[in-house]
Amino acid sequence: MSLKSYIQSLRQQCSALKAGLWQHFEKRFPVSARKLPAFWRLTRMHRPIGFYLVLWPTLWCLWIAGSGSPDLKLVLIFFTGTLLMRAAGCCINDFADRDFDAHVERTRDRPLATGELSARDALLCCAALCFIAFLLVLMTNWLTVAMAVAAVGLALTYPFMKRYTHLPQVVLGAAFSWGGLMAFTAQTGSLPAQAWLLYIANLLWTIAYDTQYAMVDRDDDLKIGIKSTAILFAEGDIFVIGFLQMFFLVTLALSANYFGLGNWFEFGLVLAGLLFVYQHTLTWNRESADCFRAFLNNNYVGLIIFVATVLDYLFRSTA
Repeated sequence: MSLKSYIQSLRQQCSALKAGLWQHFEKRFPVSARKLPAFWRLTRMHRPIGFYLVLWPTLWCLWIAGSGSPDLKLVLIFFTGTLLMRAAGCCINDFADRDFDAHVERTRDRPLATGELSARDALLCCAALCFIAFLLVLMTNWLTVAMAVAAVGLALTYPFMKRYTHLPQVVLGAAFSWGGLMAFTAQTGSLPAQAWLLYIANLLWTIAYDTQYAMVDRDDDLKIGIKSTAILFAEGDIFVIGFLQMFFLVTLALSANYFGLGNWFEFGLVLAGLLFVYQHTLTWNRESADCFRAFLNNNYVGLIIFVATVLDYLFRSTA
């Protein structure tokens, strides 16, 4: 048997095993089996962009806090914790928006909007995910545990802000950036003042890309009374996003000076700047689909800066 045939046979066996296990699960737990795909969509496991946007800055902060050699246990904790808390945030977001999502084109198929899951289901799922994430953070130190409590508060507050203020993206930025501070407390046992510079940088970036995201739904949001920075900035949205992105890069450059990061990191900032220029070519006409593409492109911004951080420390240690 050739290698190609063997691999194909192995895939078929795995598929058959998967199908058999699922059928067994459906027979034993019919209600759970029916709801499981809906929970998968509720937690956005099929759309990991939000996870990536939280993960990259958390990891680059962890690398900087560890001077290029972070504790592997902490890397695993923060990777898993980010996945869990992003999923929990999606649950509470859909709970908060359950009366609005059915009226928005992009969100009308969400499980709470379609009735596949109840508000109680979303709250229980959120609580379970937060509990598991809290168990993970208990493996760090008490300062990080205290920071985690504040992080949960921010995450649970954000979804409701869009009803009362045009600045919910600021609250989201505060929540998304908090993991970077926790990375410092977990790795070093303290929170140096310089870490707040990285926090501010990520806050600016989050406001910028979530404004792009809000531009996708702006017409629907205006109809149903949802507030956002995209509505607040109106025709000045693209220019404000540009300023936020510029100050994000400037703040990271200042951070590089404080933490002794060198040419590789600076090269990463240049590449990130070029991606921002590309994003503006997409959003210039404010078409919803193009604004969404610009938002998704921020995954590469975060990835490039993280890789640049790793390479900067790596080549410094081998020099």
